Amino acid sequence: MQKKLSKPARLQKLFNLLSKMQVRIIKSYRDVVAVCDSELLGKKFEEEKFQLDVKENFFKGDEMSEEGAIEVMKDMAKEDATFNIIGEQAVNTALKAGIISEEGIRKIQGVPFALILM
Repeated sequence: MQKKLSKPARLQKLFNLLSKMQVRIIKSYRDVVAVCDSELLGKKFEEEKFQLDVKENFFKGDEMSEEGAIEVMKDMAKEDATFNIIGEQAVNTALKAGIISEEGIRKIQGVPFALILM
């Protein structure tokens, strides 16, 4: 018999199923994995001399759920890929996948991001 989830846990599970991320693998001498929250595509964030430019021609890829993105991130980490990760959902997913730590997360205009060179 399955344990019944609390209301907050059920809401979080539903959020994770509904939230989508863009995941794109760019083949190069070293593969680059670009991951961002879908709603951030095409937006630019600036703070002092820093900026995040979530360009569609770089980040637009396959729309995935958290589970699918975790699988891709884990597989690509084994392949010595680099990662560009932008957005709350994308960063939280990378944390769950174990490819980043809290210390590697920065923010520009409140938008979290992480860059990883494996």
